[in-house]
Amino acid sequence: MNIDGVNNGIVIDHIEAGKGIRIYEQLQLNKLDCSVAIIQNVASEKYGKKDIIKVDQDIPLDFDVLGYMDPHITVNHVKDGKLASKVHLELPETLTNVIRCKNPRCITSVEQEIKHIFKLVDREKKIYRCAYCDVEHKEY
Repeated sequence: MNIDGVNNGIVIDHIEAGKGIRIYEQLQLNKLDCSVAIIQNVASEKYGKKDIIKVDQDIPLDFDVLGYMDPHITVNHVKDGKLASKVHLELPETLTNVIRCKNPRCITSVEQEIKHIFKLVDREKKIYRCAYCDVEHKEY
């Protein structure tokens, strides 16, 4: 199968197989007025299979959201058909307004204006804790 390359835009690569559609939805790529391709189950020497998202427009991305959803993602910025820059993501140390605290007694459940802040406490198990009430939240 052939999917055209990106002339000016981004390629989100090395997405864990099956997560491409969730990332597409989280980034609300359906609202863009440009070509977007989700390629699923692409053969990969490093990961076995992977997903790729190609966006034919340079858009701002929230690297914290992407790193939280899949820390192995690589974001490639393409300009004039050539790789302009490459960003390797990892789990962010702090997440702000990416996930919500599930504790009904947490101040974030009562006060709507307070930011939902989580700190990474276990990189291996992908565990975050609420900065206010210390409730644990596991991977997306």
